[in-house]
Amino acid sequence: MGNSANTAVNPGDRVVDQELEAQEESFKTLTREEAQKLREAKPQVSPWSVLAGQLVAGIVVACVAWALTGQRSVGWSAFYGALAVVIPGALFARGLTGKVWSMNPGTAVVGFFLWEMVKIALTVAMLFAAPKLVSMLSWPAMLVGLVVTMKVSWLALVFAARRNKL
Repeated sequence: MGNSANTAVNPGDRVVDQELEAQEESFKTLTREEAQKLREAKPQVSPWSVLAGQLVAGIVVACVAWALTGQRSVGWSAFYGALAVVIPGALFARGLTGKVWSMNPGTAVVGFFLWEMVKIALTVAMLFAAPKLVSMLSWPAMLVGLVVTMKVSWLALVFAARRNKL
């Protein structure tokens, strides 16, 4: 009597088993040539090109801020805001490209979170140091430089997608 309850199979388990078998059958290992074609069709976006785009955007924002206000301190404030994104981002990218973090998926995840914390801490430290480092700091200009520089990273993805279509 107690034995029959233990041997009964849950219908939900059968469905899960069938789904797993279907996934295993549909999974196909790529050949070297197929993998190469896939890489060519969908190239990765380099973090360094994203950072270069962010730096250019920061310089443009700083020049526009200086030109619109006629005050050099506003331009420097906007540029410092851009640097508060680019410098920690460069440290993050450099940290993740090290050999230690690419050994296995576990260390890659740990490395990602570690370097992300370092990036956030450095950004916050740069923002706290801004009044001492930039004379006549304009907080609105610095925040505009910071936000525009952060958001321009999406343009790298748009340009990469356009490059693939051409």
